[in-house]
Amino acid sequence: MKKFQSFSEWFDEVLFKAEIVDNRYPIKGFNVYKAWGAKIAKRITSMLEDLLDASSHDPMLFPVAISEDAFAKEAKHIKGFAAEVFWITHAGKRKLDKKMLLRPTSETAMYPMFAQWIRSHADLPLKVYQSVCVYRYETKATRPLLRMREFLWNEAHTAHEDWDSAEKQVKEAVAIYTNVFERLGLAYYLLKRPDFDKFAGAEYSIAFDSWNPDGRVNQIGTVHNLGENFAKAFGITYEDTDGTHRNVSQVCYGLGISRALAAVISQHGDDHGLVLPPEVAPVQVVVVPIPYKEKEGEVNAYAKMVFEAVKKAGFRVKLDDSEKTPGEKFYYWEMLGVPVRVEVGPRDLKERKVTIAERANLKRSVVDFDEAASAIKETFNSITESLLRRSRQVLEEMTVNAKDLDSLKEAVRNRKIVRVCWCENVGCAETIKEVSGGEVRGHRVDVEEKPESPCVVCGKKAEKVVYIAKAY
Repeated sequence: MKKFQSFSEWFDEVLFKAEIVDNRYPIKGFNVYKAWGAKIAKRITSMLEDLLDASSHDPMLFPVAISEDAFAKEAKHIKGFAAEVFWITHAGKRKLDKKMLLRPTSETAMYPMFAQWIRSHADLPLKVYQSVCVYRYETKATRPLLRMREFLWNEAHTAHEDWDSAEKQVKEAVAIYTNVFERLGLAYYLLKRPDFDKFAGAEYSIAFDSWNPDGRVNQIGTVHNLGENFAKAFGITYEDTDGTHRNVSQVCYGLGISRALAAVISQHGDDHGLVLPPEVAPVQVVVVPIPYKEKEGEVNAYAKMVFEAVKKAGFRVKLDDSEKTPGEKFYYWEMLGVPVRVEVGPRDLKERKVTIAERANLKRSVVDFDEAASAIKETFNSITESLLRRSRQVLEEMTVNAKDLDSLKEAVRNRKIVRVCWCENVGCAETIKEVSGGEVRGHRVDVEEKPESPCVVCGKKAEKVVYIAKAY
């Protein structure tokens, strides 16, 4: 498949031809989301927001501008993001007395307000989210959707009475993201980051690293237990039932909508273009009439009838009765990744049947007109399951073991994700990066893996089984 041989070329071509983004905007790292891409992103966002709403999160919208004073309050946080900040220094021709910045993430925008809102234990838990753009001055080479200076994301922030309550929230956040990613058919590793790579200001960080055809991983979601670090910095306290004033414990988590969209394209797409999970496809079914000479009027009328029946069944459906040839229509809708194509020709008209073509595997089947809606629904279920199964199989095939630096280096060079044993020494992690170009991404938290050999670098006792990969 072309995406495994030349991912960069394939990805750029699909983004352009499938009308996902246009990267010709004259500022590097800023892209235009075209209609098809924006609609998919909107559906991914809605999928996530529905789950957040159902778990007692409240939607809010905070300003994009953050004061320099607020940003500087958490020392580790500012150190982690300082190099990536877009500063606002002027209003017109006048230099501002105090600089502001465009949010790279919203802890320092939200938490001064949390300190105003939270007074007693009755105000907890506080659980809010927003779906917005964030801004980071990426110094590495930018790439549409995967590494941008403005990107779409959803971030949630919560405050709790104690550590145990925050830990429960971490589990809820992981469950919500797992739900979204599985419905998108995405395969990933759920990894706890090493301490040197955790979110700036967090006690620990958990990340969802999805595979990419070029062997790199794509961080599509993160969950951070902040402990009391930000509460202390911003004075977020509550009065307990016994009258004692305590710091809240906090959790924050973010899902990159842009990166999730990139993962859907990268994991499921093929040489024909996009392959979309039915739940987020802007058009789920396209009806294509295939008229033949004197039967053209009758075939078009039958196609219209099929279209109305599919629409009535609740599917997002498009009737392509344009002047293009059937072949041109097939090519176009396959490029856009529409999950199901319903073909209607003279034989279908005569036998009162329809031909169903699945985008994911290009299989075709013929069903009775009256069974079309139920057949499409069954097809949707099988598509979602097969996409997830295929993606997990690729992830398994991309992952290899290494017990020494030479085999690790070779595996990373061959675009693999590498499982190794590690002693947890930062120096050994740096050696791994220097030798292989890959990074220690962390150890799995969804399954327990015990090291069965010494550290891949120093040969001393290993403490963790970790995953090494290049990353976006």
